[in-house]
Amino acid sequence: MTTVVVVGSGIAGLTAALHAHEAGCRVTVVTKGALPDTNTRWAQGGIAAVTDPADTVASHAADTITAGAGLNDSDAVEVLVGEGPARIAELVDRGVGFDRTADGDFSRGLEAAHAVARVLHAGGDATGAAIQAALGEAVRAEGIPVQEHALLRDLIVERGRVTGIELADGDRLTADAVVLATGGAGQLYAHTTNPLGATGDGIAAAIRAGAAVADLEFVQFHPTALAVGTPFLVSEAVRGEGAVLIDDAGRRFAFDAHPDGELAPRDVVARANARAMAAQDGHPVRLDATALGAERLARRFPTIDAAVRERGLDWAHEPIPVTPAAHYLMGGVVTDLDGRTTVPGLYAVGETARTGVHGANRLASNSLLEGAVFGARAGDAVARDRDWPIPPVAPARPVPVAVDTAAEAFSRAALQRLMWDDAGLVRDASGLDRAAATLAAWRAAGLLPSVEDDNLLLVATHVVDAARARTASVGAHHRSDAAEPASLSAPPEVLAC
Repeated sequence: MTTVVVVGSGIAGLTAALHAHEAGCRVTVVTKGALPDTNTRWAQGGIAAVTDPADTVASHAADTITAGAGLNDSDAVEVLVGEGPARIAELVDRGVGFDRTADGDFSRGLEAAHAVARVLHAGGDATGAAIQAALGEAVRAEGIPVQEHALLRDLIVERGRVTGIELADGDRLTADAVVLATGGAGQLYAHTTNPLGATGDGIAAAIRAGAAVADLEFVQFHPTALAVGTPFLVSEAVRGEGAVLIDDAGRRFAFDAHPDGELAPRDVVARANARAMAAQDGHPVRLDATALGAERLARRFPTIDAAVRERGLDWAHEPIPVTPAAHYLMGGVVTDLDGRTTVPGLYAVGETARTGVHGANRLASNSLLEGAVFGARAGDAVARDRDWPIPPVAPARPVPVAVDTAAEAFSRAALQRLMWDDAGLVRDASGLDRAAATLAAWRAAGLLPSVEDDNLLLVATHVVDAARARTASVGAHHRSDAAEPASLSAPPEVLAC
């Protein structure tokens, strides 16, 4: 019997665990918090899939590729949108109660860069929580062991193959296959919608094990995080329902950047917000949802409504302050369409992986779908794999790095400020070089406060290296010193470790 360790308990990890278990594998789930403590639980907007006879997978694919600036892997996109409907049906069978209309059909929302309303939601804006609860219950019901509060320290590699994991407390779990589903690395940045646990643990462990990574320069910044109190995501779906962005003068500025205004791709809207903020001395822009009315806001967006009101704001009667924040990592550990990495025995799924499906910028609400689709494929693959087809990886093009011997001492706050200022929403060569020199100094200094800090520093180094290597702007990677956007036919950079 194949033994499998799945590291991470969001939609990608639990879907992989369930599929591997149902295929006859002996599966253990390891997660560094409690079972529900995942990025998935915080997902608001919904999950995009073709469930309406009037919609088509071709349309969903076209929207995905347009949002990704044409740098998507076409085979990965075909898998995502083609298998999406089946994964939605599976989620329903596992107990996810998607919102329905009066006639029993799915209630579908419209989000940025989608040609039609195809985003399913549950509990209004609690889609991720509903999915997390259903999958967690399914894992418990199947008797799959779950080891909670267990932080991944490293992968165990023997004779070129991953054979298990080592935890921060020294425990070791052996396995025939390891599936990394640890999410992204939003905690690299001073402003993020991600929870505290998003510290790049799986990506860092994969790099140390010799796995290839790619597209780490493509960090998506969500346009609308609440600018009062702890950053809190205000879903794209709010703008899909009719909310608009205004500056201090009350002018809708998003149309200056794109004919779709507030519903342009996220990278475009986020940069429009940043420009408007810069023009008003850094004051946040405002999201005006007053036209939706108190009853509709509370019914459609109960989670956001509560968060807004907890901060003393009444968004039914006044626009609320919002700012861009780091949200999603399009790059990650290079995989094939079944989650296999370049290291035998190691799989990666969800935000940890780079399938190429998102290209240079993720389409709204494709993240949960990616976790469901590629989690299922990886879970099925671990049960049948004998040979190991290695995904193709282009050679890296390293950029020389100076070491800033005068850099301030490392702290997570200093790292987050550095990445926000020099490798954030808008980048240039001088800022990236400065970031690379500071990161090199911190790495040369040695011991860091925690495993998570070490992981963040390693992933930050690869993000900056990738951003320095891609000298043109494309998608979420925007360089102010680039004369022209990158050609949409250009292949994505692939950086081996």
